[in-house]
Amino acid sequence: MPTNNEIRQQFIDFFVSKHGHVYVPSSPVVPFDDPTLLFANAGMNQFKDVFLGTGKRPYQRVANSQKCIRAGGKHNDLEDVGRDTYHHTFFEMLGNWSFGDYFKKEAITWAWELLTEVWGLDKTRLHATVFEGDPANNLGPDTEADQLWKSQTTIPHGNVHLGGKKDNFWDMGDTGPCGPCTEIHIDLTDDKSGGRLVNQGSPHCIEIWNLVFIQFNRNSDASLTPLPAKHVDTGMGFERVAAVLQGKKSNYDTDVFSPLFEKIQSLSGSTPYKGSLENRVDIAYRVVADHIRALTFALTDGAAPSNEKRGYVLRSILRRAERFGRQYLGFKKPFLHELAQTLANSMGDVFPELRSKPGAVAKVIHEEEESFLRTMEKGMKLFQDISVGAQESGDKVISGDKVFDLHTTYGFFPEITAQMAGESGLEIDWPGYKTLFEKFKEESGKDRKSIASAAIQGELPSCDDSPKYSSVPCQGKVLGWVLNNAVIREGKLQPGVQTGLLLDQSGFYAEQGGQVGDSGEIRFPGGCFVVSDTQKLGAAILHLGKLEQGILQPGQEVTGVVSPKRGEIKKNHTSTHLLNSALREILGDHVDQKGSLVDENKTRFDFSHSQALTREEIRKIELRVNEMICAGLPVVAETMPLDAAKKLPGVRAMFGEKYPDPVRVVRIGGVENIASMEFCGGSHLDSTSQAGFFKILGQESVSKGVRRITAVTGQAAVEHLFELSGVLEVLSEKFRCSPLQVVERVNALQDENKELKAQAKQGTSSDLAGVMDQLLASSKIIGPCKFLCGQVPVAPVDQIRQHLDRVRQKAGSSVVLIGWGEGDKAGLMAAVSDDLQAQGIEAGKLIAEVAPLIDGKGGGPKGMAQAGGKSPGKLKDAFDKGFQIVSSKLA
Repeated sequence: MPTNNEIRQQFIDFFVSKHGHVYVPSSPVVPFDDPTLLFANAGMNQFKDVFLGTGKRPYQRVANSQKCIRAGGKHNDLEDVGRDTYHHTFFEMLGNWSFGDYFKKEAITWAWELLTEVWGLDKTRLHATVFEGDPANNLGPDTEADQLWKSQTTIPHGNVHLGGKKDNFWDMGDTGPCGPCTEIHIDLTDDKSGGRLVNQGSPHCIEIWNLVFIQFNRNSDASLTPLPAKHVDTGMGFERVAAVLQGKKSNYDTDVFSPLFEKIQSLSGSTPYKGSLENRVDIAYRVVADHIRALTFALTDGAAPSNEKRGYVLRSILRRAERFGRQYLGFKKPFLHELAQTLANSMGDVFPELRSKPGAVAKVIHEEEESFLRTMEKGMKLFQDISVGAQESGDKVISGDKVFDLHTTYGFFPEITAQMAGESGLEIDWPGYKTLFEKFKEESGKDRKSIASAAIQGELPSCDDSPKYSSVPCQGKVLGWVLNNAVIREGKLQPGVQTGLLLDQSGFYAEQGGQVGDSGEIRFPGGCFVVSDTQKLGAAILHLGKLEQGILQPGQEVTGVVSPKRGEIKKNHTSTHLLNSALREILGDHVDQKGSLVDENKTRFDFSHSQALTREEIRKIELRVNEMICAGLPVVAETMPLDAAKKLPGVRAMFGEKYPDPVRVVRIGGVENIASMEFCGGSHLDSTSQAGFFKILGQESVSKGVRRITAVTGQAAVEHLFELSGVLEVLSEKFRCSPLQVVERVNALQDENKELKAQAKQGTSSDLAGVMDQLLASSKIIGPCKFLCGQVPVAPVDQIRQHLDRVRQKAGSSVVLIGWGEGDKAGLMAAVSDDLQAQGIEAGKLIAEVAPLIDGKGGGPKGMAQAGGKSPGKLKDAFDKGFQIVSSKLA
């Protein structure tokens, strides 16, 4: 039975290795570049601009596994999770895409090949649906797909079904790209009678793959125009196909979820998961396991719990899981945060980002749990009283004011209350609740506004930050400041107060585009405001810091002086552009920027690349960047209309980034010999020579298919070289050789060490052989067989096993039980000859019985087994026990 990791890899390898696709890592589950989505909910999200014709990629065939969340918004599976065996808030979508390359024939035949030849699914259980047409919408049937299924695959013709527009036609919206789709279903009934259940929403015949053929553009008058380039967009539910390939009836019965179930059971002490649809304990298992996946991935990818939009959905997910865990699994204290590490352990190999900050993610979850649990008990008690009252009144409805009170006082979002009410056979008064909550928001808004709400409503004053590219001190006027989440426009700011100062004009650069915000000072006669960071909020610039001296008030004239750190930031930012160019030049055009962080100390650059860079590649990259620095190339920034900028030959932009119109383009090099040209709003040098020197400090993996380089420039790079040189000098002194001979000397020492280890191993093996032969010579006779036992020297387990097997063969009919150990570690190994196994003496059972005597445990097959323990001093007790067991068996 394949593991879930093997299934995922088989899918990717099939398309990448066999059919020339490019593996593109999953985009974050939080789509920061698409304000229309709360979460990534399909594999096509990151390629939407290609289908819309507004973006391009350097590849035409793609395969991946996309992280998805469907909770909140148009696609919302939250309330169904736990109540059946196939809904999830978080899931993976396996997919393959063609951007104007192959089309229906290849998509259908490759899908059939993977399902039936690679995965070996029963052809008679597979059913395909094709679009039957829709005359009312002027849509003809997809006869091409129907014919391809019947002529290019071995599917039984009776297993090809016609489907309507609802299931077999895909639209991106009222206008835009669209096309028919063919879905692949699998019959899970015992007697293969599930064909009648296709497209009926039955768990006994489920869809496992959807192949969408994007071939039309829907115009504003609803007419269809064939697209010049046709695309393929497929999606396969990973958890569903894992259940099918592992022979399970439920997604939750697979090894995708078993590590979480085991941890939940261990933490709660509840009964193990049994898969029941009616049992509230099993429902709670599914809810908690599913929800921790959604929470952990979303928080890892940058989301945060809050009371608005995406954050509200996450908080709802957490509180729903908390409620189920407390009510049905018996948890009395926060528990969800302990599951985050379990998920990182089980899925971290596939999604390394889970291992990047598990502690921080667990901390956020723990804080949210504690916050909710402070009021949850009282809220549950209040709900019980309310539900009893509603039952007794006979109207079966919980009033809007009660729902409102549970929300605002006890943190029970109305969706949670509605679900609890449903479990008690009640409903809630939604209109009444909404009226009260809207009034509550209106009243709350009459007081001081938070920074975020002020920005939304235009209450934060705008700031002209056009001088931000100049290092000349900038004059400005104080408009106010932000204090205690309120905008202050009058009064006086006293010394020692931490705040966000608001000016009408500023030369400070606010954090954006991967470049940190400026620091510095805002000076005025008799005083100084020290700026530690600069942030942009709407049209306002917040100068975050503290008034060190003097008094400030609105209307006061001030002078902004940016810290000299800006100069180091500019070196690192310009060098980041050079690095981006060098990476593409040396590694290939597949390299795309995935993120960056530029501050005064370093540049950190994330890019698409499937493997670690070699030493030679790093050397070439460093050499190329330093060549461009030494060339003293001009760095020129120009602002132009976005459409015109996109047409510039060779211009680079970061995928997913939303750029303003007009956009700033930074060019490095002359018009005829451009080294780099990117959309960028950051601070840059005037000439590459000002960067001085560039040195890569290291590389690491960020996620599958994404690498990260950290580098330094200027004085920091020179100092790093001095440090390396100092280390080399120390080593050359230690080894008494020249610096250039250090590597040769280290290699010689490694060879010498390897030889000494081999000699030691040979000596250990020789000692071990001698002891084992002594045990054979002094073996005890029990009936017709020999019993060999005793302690042997500590040695590699494979050596011990090898000598144990040798002695067992020499002994003939025998039981061998040996042990070894030192400190607080001990080991046992047993071997039983074939004839004694037939009499009921088994090595695995023998080891299982004697291992506890050395404070250990173990087991294994009938012929040979082993155990580990903590008490070498108790090995004799284990040998004596073993002798008793064998003697009793042969008595």
